[in-house]
Amino acid sequence: MPYKDAGCSLEESCPADKLAEFQKTNPNFWTIAYINCSAAVKALSDVICTSGNAVKIVEAAPKDKDLLFVPDENLGAWVMEQTGRPMTLWRGNCYAHVEFRRESLLRLKAKFPEAKVVVHPESLREVRDLADAICSTEKMLSYCKTNPAKQFIVVTESGIIHRLQKECPGKEFLCAPVYDVMQMPSDSCRCSECKYMKMNTLQKVRDCMARLAPHIELPKPILDRARLPIERMLEISAR
Repeated sequence: MPYKDAGCSLEESCPADKLAEFQKTNPNFWTIAYINCSAAVKALSDVICTSGNAVKIVEAAPKDKDLLFVPDENLGAWVMEQTGRPMTLWRGNCYAHVEFRRESLLRLKAKFPEAKVVVHPESLREVRDLADAICSTEKMLSYCKTNPAKQFIVVTESGIIHRLQKECPGKEFLCAPVYDVMQMPSDSCRCSECKYMKMNTLQKVRDCMARLAPHIELPKPILDRARLPIERMLEISAR
């Protein structure tokens, strides 16, 4: 692990002990966990999902179970909109995505009216409602590649911009603001950066590979139990 303090607000929002306690309130819960969670939470889950396959995973869930979706309530709400399946949503979120707001995005749309708005489903409903496309990270790439538009407002962690520019030459990508971008050039706004992701620098990755430290070991029972919902996800995704 390149930097031991590079955490995740989503992971922190769903402690395993709190989840286990809540699961006891309903023996019929079938727990679907977004992959951005701890190994201990995965070990308490029935299946894992990503933002790209969450809809398919929920559609495949047993019809006689009460679905519990953790830890991202915004992704879970979007999945409910797509599937019509009722779910109990854990009250967690990604801090970098919930900072986007409707008013700021509307101002940027007014400044760049030809731009397509591409939104990650971890964003708030008020922001998702303004999207031309709601996409996982990989689907954002394919959408921007195939869409004839030349300008895109990207509503997710701004680290994706570098890859979009590399894979979509000739197109312009604008970071969605979390404050009033009208006061600054659009290409200087990097306010949607995740502070945790940015702790994992290239130098720290190099040092980690050279020294094999910081080193994390998980108990075998956690590893074995956490592997089961991941394997179930892969099985469902392959159908």
